[in-house]
Amino acid sequence: MRYFLRETFLSILISIILIFILSILVSNTSISESVIIPSVIGITSFSLLIGGFRISRIKKEKGIIYGSVLGLIYMLILYLISSIINFEFNLNINSIIMIVLGIFGGAIGGILGVNFK
Repeated sequence: MRYFLRETFLSILISIILIFILSILVSNTSISESVIIPSVIGITSFSLLIGGFRISRIKKEKGIIYGSVLGLIYMLILYLISSIINFEFNLNINSIIMIVLGIFGGAIGGILGVNFK
């Protein structure tokens, strides 16, 4: 469990840093605000790919399972925090896409981590 928490924290940290960079780019350049949602989904998936890769390198087995669990933990934390901040607990299509791609990103990272030599 310790590894899941550590790698989840690392994935969250990577996401925060990349979203901060995205916010600077959107506010200081002519990049359209319509790229924010796809970019956040990509950043989240990338962060979970890294986390899934790292946890499966530590565990050295069952990469798809460990990566998926990491993605699920991350997405649950993200959903809870965003629901508390927005004072509403509901799912929309963007939330569902984020959850699925988050779990998928973690699973791909887990597969890559186990098979990386």
